[in-house]
Amino acid sequence: METLEEKKAIKGGEFIIRETKANEIFIPENWNEEQKMIAQMCYDFIKTEIMPNIEDIDKMKEGLMPSIVEKAGELGLLGLSVPEELGGMGVDFKTSLLATEALGGSHSFSVAFGAHTGIGTLPLLYYGNEEQKAKYIPKLATGEWKASYCLTEPSAGSDANSGKSRAKLTEDGKHYILNGQKMWITNAGFANLHTVFAKIDDDKNLSAFLVEADSEGITLNAEEKKLGIKGSSTRQVFYNNVKVPVENLLSERGNGFKIAINILNIGRIKLAAGVVGAAKETVNVGLKYANEREQFGRPISKYGAIRQKFAKSATYIYAVEAATYRAGQNIDDAIASLIAGGMDKGQATLKGIEQFAAECAMLKVAGSECLDYTVDEMLQVHGGMGYSAESLIEKAYRDARINRIFEGTNEINRMLTVDMILKRAMKGELDLMGPAMKVAGELMSVPETVEREGIFAKEHGYVANFKKTILMAAGSAVQKLMATLGKEQEVLMGIADMSIDTYLAESVLLRVEQLVEKVGEEAAADQIALAKAFIYDAADRINKNGKDTLNSFAEGDELRMMLMGLKRFTKHDPLNIKNINQQVAQTLINKGEYAY
Repeated sequence: METLEEKKAIKGGEFIIRETKANEIFIPENWNEEQKMIAQMCYDFIKTEIMPNIEDIDKMKEGLMPSIVEKAGELGLLGLSVPEELGGMGVDFKTSLLATEALGGSHSFSVAFGAHTGIGTLPLLYYGNEEQKAKYIPKLATGEWKASYCLTEPSAGSDANSGKSRAKLTEDGKHYILNGQKMWITNAGFANLHTVFAKIDDDKNLSAFLVEADSEGITLNAEEKKLGIKGSSTRQVFYNNVKVPVENLLSERGNGFKIAINILNIGRIKLAAGVVGAAKETVNVGLKYANEREQFGRPISKYGAIRQKFAKSATYIYAVEAATYRAGQNIDDAIASLIAGGMDKGQATLKGIEQFAAECAMLKVAGSECLDYTVDEMLQVHGGMGYSAESLIEKAYRDARINRIFEGTNEINRMLTVDMILKRAMKGELDLMGPAMKVAGELMSVPETVEREGIFAKEHGYVANFKKTILMAAGSAVQKLMATLGKEQEVLMGIADMSIDTYLAESVLLRVEQLVEKVGEEAAADQIALAKAFIYDAADRINKNGKDTLNSFAEGDELRMMLMGLKRFTKHDPLNIKNINQQVAQTLINKGEYAY
């Protein structure tokens, strides 16, 4: 068995070149009793405070959302990541992910909650000085004060650093005068504290300011009319000569862009956890309807076309969940290692998450697209009833769509995934080119046979080959395109999709392998089926993305050779996917809820 030190040594992006063992990852089947209690508290909160008020929340009944946020604060849910000395619970990172997942099915409230506890509170928690934290964090942890994060502007979305908001120091040096406009600001209608990003004078980079919402010169537009998440407050905020005390500059001058990027890394993986929870709840809604709705003399859950929708959704959810908590544990391990090395906990948390920024970006994409797939299929299960605004599934369908835009669009996150991994390689932190050259050499030789043992021998072989497709495509793209690679967005997105499928495939395989070791093959029969099904489908997706990517820049004999290699690396034995889907769906239908 590998030591804890060896376990901690894994780096962000290193999954491509390193074989991870099943006992090196955390799996959700191993939550302890305290963690399960926190999750149950969240589920109970949705049942008692959210669902009875869901229509009034969507109608934005005056004072309702802030009052629910305050009730969450009374239960301690707003302070899970806040240290005990500042009025919070101080749980580890993956436990905070679990709470986010458990609240993921709370529709608009999950957005208000995420904005307050994540991007609203964490910049101050991780970058604030002791005086700033002592002044504001306890109020945010209890819900007495609510927080918002003011970054986006009409002309600055994905390119956040191009914002036009400006701050200028007064002659007496006591205040900054803040002017600017922010848009799409969640919680703006009731937030007491804004984290505002603006450039001081003609600085190249943003700075960040803690601005109290009752400051003179702040005005708000009316609530935005949105496609979904209608109950969340979303408004434009205008700052007109707002006086901000100099002591409310967050961190150092010019450090705002770095703050924004690091907080977004956290937001991305937390979004992945939240949408896993939303997807599970959506399956529950679909199962309830399918078991009750009868056509041609029997419940529609008896029909294969319906069962397939449940099985494929569950397969997708199970894999994303496995990958999310795998990354969450990697982050916890990195944080613990940095603290052991003498680093402050707040800084260690940021550094630990930054190390796995590529995984956070991948999970944001995978999670949001998993939820989109699931809500679409569950609405289809409902048929015409699903299209009615009276149905809960219609609400879920509309609410889901924002997640592919939140925390950086999925297109941006795909490109960031490859960019961050390649930059780590350029810095010498990851040896990608060595393994890539080895794969290139393998294309011109007789394939080596690696003998593997155990019930997942073939699956480990498939995943190892998936990694070779990434190395082959990325290595060749770097050599061929070199300085222009950053502009080849289609190529970058293709490599990212291959990487996402590979990361999820390995994660679900390791999860089930560890579970089998714990409970045996018979008890984990469905989970084994889920892993096999995901890997089977991933092989075809990786093959298609690989072909599209290679055809985009390679040609001639080199292209033919790589396409032959791609075919070899994505080869998969026949699998009766219909039987697997029937097996998984039957369990879901019998239990009447997401069962894994």
